[in-house]
Amino acid sequence: MAAHAFQPSASAILGNMSNLLPDLETLYKDIHAHPELSMQETRTAGIAAARLAEAGYEVTTAVGRTGVVGLLRNGQGPTVMLRADMDALPIAEDTGLPYASKVTTKDADGKTVPVGHMCGHDMHVTWLVGAATLLSQARAVWKGTLMVVFQPGEETAQGARAMIDDGLLKRFPKPDVVLGQHVMLGPSGTVAGSSGPITSAADSLQIRLFGRGAHGSMPQASIDPVVMAASVVLRLQTIVSREVAATDAAVVTVGVLQAGTKENVIPDEALIKLNVRTFDASVRKHVLAAIERIVNAEAEASGAPRKPEITPLDSYPLNVNDEAASNRVAEALRGYFSADRVHRTGPAPASEDFGCFGTAWQAPSVFWFVGGTDPQTYAEAKAAGRLNDLPVNHSPKFAPVLHPTLETGIEALVVGALAWLA
Repeated sequence: MAAHAFQPSASAILGNMSNLLPDLETLYKDIHAHPELSMQETRTAGIAAARLAEAGYEVTTAVGRTGVVGLLRNGQGPTVMLRADMDALPIAEDTGLPYASKVTTKDADGKTVPVGHMCGHDMHVTWLVGAATLLSQARAVWKGTLMVVFQPGEETAQGARAMIDDGLLKRFPKPDVVLGQHVMLGPSGTVAGSSGPITSAADSLQIRLFGRGAHGSMPQASIDPVVMAASVVLRLQTIVSREVAATDAAVVTVGVLQAGTKENVIPDEALIKLNVRTFDASVRKHVLAAIERIVNAEAEASGAPRKPEITPLDSYPLNVNDEAASNRVAEALRGYFSADRVHRTGPAPASEDFGCFGTAWQAPSVFWFVGGTDPQTYAEAKAAGRLNDLPVNHSPKFAPVLHPTLETGIEALVVGALAWLA
């Protein structure tokens, strides 16, 4: 589809956006100030459902616990699914914003934790509310079915699977394309994406190593799990450096190493939690097998009384953008935005469960990024070689600049959808 073919439709739909912006800005600040943990997004889901109902959508709630699905049937034509995730993180916000979160709540383990929207899902919800409202208001200029999905539990890799397991595929029409986007570090007002792998597969594991405790003065009576764990951590670093080809990519990060309670007591156990990121199925398989091999070998070398326990914590699929659909979205975005606002980017090491929807439905999916950093701040940091100093997603200081991030995300969703619906 040529770019000029859908531009009039996009202009007709987005012409009313300025009238909605004050309300959407208020909505964003409200959601930001009231974050909810994964699979606990009852307030946010209620807001999304109410907004969809006001806009004339058929609304289904409690899909996969707190998920919301809205359908807008507008004549014969393709079905387009637009998705936003709703959950926040157990992170104390440190942005200094007047609408910063002060929320604490109990997590799934019953522990009281701070909660903050430090990944931008509050922006995603607002984008989708805005795009869904605008598309409903301008039904005369497009045909087809719009399916709007507000998904819970992205941060724990639970939400997409929970919605699918709750009958998503049987209860709702199969989409011709699944579209989604994420606010990221980058100049606000820009969008970026590419075909092929766009976010990495991720696997988190917990490893329990078993030893034999003893007095610190009598190590000969022990099988020291602290030394065992230290050896495992060091050896794990050789997987990427010595077992993964230079042309491939992988990350193995140990984020938790716990053992013991007192300096003169050798404990019975040590705990390791680690995270793996990969962009290729065969590399993923090899890295996970290498971790198991190394952990078991180090335990055996130490004379451990029991084999280690290796427990999967969560797993995200490799998110692959369909080539034809990606090109169609890119052409649409270039037709609407100026050329300097649409960038090509390689795959991000972050992970997403967005790809579960396209895989389950066997439908093409496209996922792209929207910049959320003040353009001048970004340009100055880049010129100084200090981009790594800027707050990124999951930082306590991560806060997308409100404008033009809000407008750009709404525009990108509408334009992407119109690549099929116009």
